[in-house]
Amino acid sequence: MHIHAFYHASFEGLGSIREWMDESGFTITETHWYQPEPNLPDIRELDVLIVMGGPMGIYDETEFPWLIHEKKLIKEAISLHKKVLGICLGSQLLADAFGARVYPHTQKEIGWFPVQRYTSSHPLAAHLPVEQTVFHWHGDTFDLPEHADLLASSSACKHQAFAIGDSVLGLQFHLEVESNDVQKMVKHGEHELTKAPFIQSKEVILSENQYFETNESLLHQLLNAWLSL
Repeated sequence: MHIHAFYHASFEGLGSIREWMDESGFTITETHWYQPEPNLPDIRELDVLIVMGGPMGIYDETEFPWLIHEKKLIKEAISLHKKVLGICLGSQLLADAFGARVYPHTQKEIGWFPVQRYTSSHPLAAHLPVEQTVFHWHGDTFDLPEHADLLASSSACKHQAFAIGDSVLGLQFHLEVESNDVQKMVKHGEHELTKAPFIQSKEVILSENQYFETNESLLHQLLNAWLSL
């Protein structure tokens, strides 16, 4: 299986997704959009497209003009019925690709906060726990795309995870992060850690090490279930 990943920042990588791919023997290629000459894929040759997170918004095309090209490739992957996974910014780009509105939320959600499984008939909902504490780093949200099944919500943000049919999966939160990923995100985004209801301090974020193993296990289970649809 050929998986291609879109990266938007040097400090947001695949995390535990890479271990899952290595164990499964999948082929991985990558586009680093922030580099001067990113390697662009032929979408027709891919089985899965993974769109990762980043500090920009989907509407920041003036500052990041490559977003225009990336959006076209995401839509192409969807139209060809490829499996497409979007995480954080990636989930927002997926919502945008389906015509849903993406916009700054009334508050940021940064740190370790629980998400709750949303009542849904989609088969992936059965693989989510009733509640799990996961890592968040987002200030934007989105309207639920038409024909999407909402899979998870949180107190701060209703639309946390969604699926469309058997091919598209969007996760606003970060199940994939490992300890070093969180450290890098804090280093590059520490200026955002202001006092607010759903923003934790640097000290709290870096001290919460008990969630990595359960989140990795959940993510790998969810990805295997998604690919089998």
